[in-house]
Amino acid sequence: MERAVRVGVVGVGYLGRFHALIYAGLDGVELVGVADTDQARAEAVAAEAGCAAVASPAALIGQVDAVSIVVPTSAHLAVARPYLEAGVHMLLEKPVAPDMAQGREILRLAETSGAMLQIGHLERFNAGIMALAERIQHPRFVEAQRMGGFNERATDVDVVADLMIHDIDIILALVGGELSDVRAVGTPVLTEHVDIANARLELANGAVANIVASRVSEQTVRRIRVFQAGAYLSLDFVGQTLDIARPVPRPGQPRPEILRERIAVEPVKPLDAEIAAFVDCVRTGRQPLVDGAVGLRALEVALCVRRCMAAPGAAAGA
Repeated sequence: MERAVRVGVVGVGYLGRFHALIYAGLDGVELVGVADTDQARAEAVAAEAGCAAVASPAALIGQVDAVSIVVPTSAHLAVARPYLEAGVHMLLEKPVAPDMAQGREILRLAETSGAMLQIGHLERFNAGIMALAERIQHPRFVEAQRMGGFNERATDVDVVADLMIHDIDIILALVGGELSDVRAVGTPVLTEHVDIANARLELANGAVANIVASRVSEQTVRRIRVFQAGAYLSLDFVGQTLDIARPVPRPGQPRPEILRERIAVEPVKPLDAEIAAFVDCVRTGRQPLVDGAVGLRALEVALCVRRCMAAPGAAAGA
């Protein structure tokens, strides 16, 4: 019988708690323990998930094969280092780091020890995105909107690192190619960080992407539109519907007919799918869908967006 994959979770706040509960419910996985700077919170989640609450993250090293790191981005390198040096496979929440130097060091540590590193861009596991990706052929223009109400949970970072980076990662995966130009604007509204932002990305292959992210909007909007030769595709993340419009020739008529199709995507819970994929990578040794290099590239573009916002009217290549 195959030995269970032993896992731990460091950081069991809002999101980390879900990591722990999902691991606890997976077949072939043993949730060994959880750690948090708030010991009372660690004990509460441990009781809920049926595992141990350890006083220090270091206590899990040697006891686990893999770990989820769900702590503030500023602490990623310090918390991840001892695990990666010990060769513990890691699911590290996005963004990979607060800056490129720390991100590169995290990747170096993983490569040196041979630890598998997956970055938590969970929207890649959204069933709607997977359905969209299957139908993409040389997109020319992409428009993404990710807007919602204010939440105290992620106010230690700006809206680019909190929300926009999801769509940056998705667009880089869907469109491909090198980035040639970035223009962006943004402003604080309720926090000291930028709370609403717009970015325009131009790629060397000629494709253009426009991204809007807001965490101070009245309505929740999660949508991505793709324009490509012979088709227009629009994915509603909230409703999990994919609308497709394409021209169909009409014999004897001067112009084609626009054929419209709506696909109802079978929804899945992205975090469940992401964690199941991580465990499968640990078990089989296959490469993660969003590995360290992919996460670092998304961070690089996000930092370009941030630099543009700091210098209005300037452009920044990536």
